[in-house]
Amino acid sequence: MTKEERMFWIAFSVFPGIGPMRFRLLIDYFGSAKAAWEAPVREFQKINLGEKLTQKFSDFRKIFDIDSYTKQLAYQHVNTLTLEDARYPRLLKEISDAPFLLYVKSKPSMERIDMEKTIAVVGTRRATPYGRDVTKRITEDLVMNGFTIVSGMAYGIDAVSHETAMAMGGKTIAVLGCGVDVIAPPSNAEMYKKISEEGFGAVISEMPLGMRPSKGLFPARNRIISGLSRGVLVTEGADDSGALITARYAADQGRDVFAVPGPITSPYSRGPTLLLKHGAVLVESARDIMDALGIQGQPKYSKHTDTILTNNEEKRIIACLTTGGKHVDEIVRALKMTTPLVFSTLTQLEMKGIIKDIGGKVYELK
Repeated sequence: MTKEERMFWIAFSVFPGIGPMRFRLLIDYFGSAKAAWEAPVREFQKINLGEKLTQKFSDFRKIFDIDSYTKQLAYQHVNTLTLEDARYPRLLKEISDAPFLLYVKSKPSMERIDMEKTIAVVGTRRATPYGRDVTKRITEDLVMNGFTIVSGMAYGIDAVSHETAMAMGGKTIAVLGCGVDVIAPPSNAEMYKKISEEGFGAVISEMPLGMRPSKGLFPARNRIISGLSRGVLVTEGADDSGALITARYAADQGRDVFAVPGPITSPYSRGPTLLLKHGAVLVESARDIMDALGIQGQPKYSKHTDTILTNNEEKRIIACLTTGGKHVDEIVRALKMTTPLVFSTLTQLEMKGIIKDIGGKVYELK
């Protein structure tokens, strides 16, 4: 693909009325994105694009500055992948409505992301201690066996899976329901930075720069999460959880669906239970996933905590807890750190298995 043709693929990705199916129709009819972009309005009527959409597109291309937008991509260190690029993920390309263009924000590292050995780990934003624990345990073992973890960078289970993968020295992919330059939720800014700028993986989206998250965009995001993955694991979620949408996409795409059983008294066990009733693979450990996929266990990373480096904030909290368990407010007062920083650092230490939450926001060393 020429540089000029790529610019027009990018331009079409910004216009909200053209998705994968319509874009394929345009390419088949006009022969190229450039030809479609420059075609007379009357030509669009021949492919039944619709009068309203045709007019919107006509107005949009008159004001959209392709050069300015591509410069913005370069300034923000955002790359693009089209369906015709060799590096476009093979698994994602297989789905019927694969994004014709992906925005990717990542830092190249010596170890490339393995896009052939990917598992999506998703679940509720209101994760319980049980859900966090099983997600952490299974994700740790998946990363140890060389899996790339895919999730949506939301609160709860998504965040646990990303954080665990990074704490184990693995790779993780965050798929956003907004532009890759938008950090959503804002509280995950540190996680976003690690994934997109520090070599822990990649942040991707099919949405253009600046697009804010909205409820209507998440189903489209979820199909990409499942499309990138060999299977989807739901560790915890209600029966109306968005994670079940991801699982349904996985089933439709011919991918494996995995679910962790939970206590029947918890409303956040209903999602996995529903999936199990409909044929999902019951998962108690990463071994169950690997057996279902026909993959032999080949540990890649050591779980030994001596290999897990801690930053200064983590060391200070560890030292604070050597005298016994403390409430988060006590830690904030003792160390004169901000509450958000203390919470994020506690999460990191919990992911690494160094501390544990014994209830009521009281933490102690393991």
